Amino acid sequence: MHTLENQIVDSSFSAIINAPIEKIDIPTWCFTLSEKEYQGCSPAHIAAGFTTAADGTRMSINVETIGGSLMVQHYHETLGEKNHLILDSDSDVFTPNGRITIHVTWELSVKKLDTNRCEFTNRVQSYATDEMMAFLDRQGIPFELFRTQRQPMSIAHNKGETPLFAASIERAALRNSATKAA
Repeated sequence: MHTLENQIVDSSFSAIINAPIEKIDIPTWCFTLSEKEYQGCSPAHIAAGFTTAADGTRMSINVETIGGSLMVQHYHETLGEKNHLILDSDSDVFTPNGRITIHVTWELSVKKLDTNRCEFTNRVQSYATDEMMAFLDRQGIPFELFRTQRQPMSIAHNKGETPLFAASIERAALRNSATKAA
């Protein structure tokens, strides 16, 4: 269960997209994002791909390193609207002391500022799973200490990738409108 008590981070940053909101389609961008484009959005991004879950929902698979830990994220689409995408993942985190899971909710949205500009918001929330809490207990690490150490790394990662994601979504929106005009 995801509660404030087991929340590790709730980080949100925004950036401007210089494209009309009508041209933006966040789910299409996310589920067609090339690995090279994903890597260009953060030096911590290693690999990306997309697939479908057993129930047919779209998935984005992302591999990145945050705070020295390799993460494999299995994002399932839980809300997919052109201007609002919510993805949930029980992500694998590879630590020096073993593999654990962490729950991550990744929310991307845009709102219209004027006819040619939008505000993009990239929100990441993460929560300790029961498995992770047991892992921390076995290591003798208080959850509060873990949370305090993890937050700055996660927040810095989100802050760095947000304007680069916005630029990537902008390129996709402008490329798609140019393709439709041709």
